[in-house]
Amino acid sequence: MKISIIIPTLNASHYIHRLLETLKSQSIEYSQLIIIDSSSTDSTVDIAKSHGAEITTIPRNEFDHGGTRNLAASKAAGDILVFLTQDAIPVNQHSLEYLIKPFEADEKIAAIYGRQLPNEDASPFSAHLRLFNYPDTSYIRSLEDRNVYGFKTIFISDSFSAYRKQALEKIGWFKQNLIFGEDTHAVARLLLEGYKVAYAADAEVYHSHNYTAFQEFRRYFDIGVLHRTESWILKEFGKTKGEGKKYIKSEAQYIMNKREYMLIPEFILRNALKLLGYHTGFRFNLFPSGFASKISMNRNWWCK
Repeated sequence: MKISIIIPTLNASHYIHRLLETLKSQSIEYSQLIIIDSSSTDSTVDIAKSHGAEITTIPRNEFDHGGTRNLAASKAAGDILVFLTQDAIPVNQHSLEYLIKPFEADEKIAAIYGRQLPNEDASPFSAHLRLFNYPDTSYIRSLEDRNVYGFKTIFISDSFSAYRKQALEKIGWFKQNLIFGEDTHAVARLLLEGYKVAYAADAEVYHSHNYTAFQEFRRYFDIGVLHRTESWILKEFGKTKGEGKKYIKSEAQYIMNKREYMLIPEFILRNALKLLGYHTGFRFNLFPSGFASKISMNRNWWCK
């Protein structure tokens, strides 16, 4: 299988050299490295060129989570498309090998995502998020699993993922003009087409964000917007209430185990803002677009 690696970038000079050096040391070879850059003003493009990457530059305001990845995919020669974000760093030389390995076992697997581990500077909240969402046990899920896992059945992250190009082409590629969540949207459609999604727990990258409480509000606002604009996903795969309760209980236990008692007020605030953000986003149509764009993490989306 030929592998094309696709990385969207924007002012990534802090990460890109380390990322591309780590990719060079992988235990399997890839045939193509595509960087699609949103008009960076730092040395991102020069660094990527020095590593032999194929560069496509787009205007910053034209970035689209699905459309930009589709543009890169249209230039890809590989049978397998591996997507990374600029700040996702492979843990070891086997990360890429282990990511695509499930493809060999089952031709119905159309998408695979790897495990994200917290960075060294991750806050307790950020670290717990990664440990909760990315367990140490691999699995494969199909449409039938929605009766057990509900919305979690279609969980994936394009921070470190791989797709069969043929399968993506069959569903019409990633949907364009989504506020975000092109990966979840694609997996939902793939499962409805009879494909499967796999989680490769032994394929690891370091990737985490230390969001503030207000940034969490903004992130969950955008999740609410996605669920409102693409309501069919909730109808097909169920709502997320049960998972949210599990997460809050798990985070509380994590804080107590770490004896981080001083974080309890922040824990309460963060989860209250997440809930408020989600429900505000789900009802975004009740608010002026100018208000929505100011609190969204994807402000450019509101201008389209």
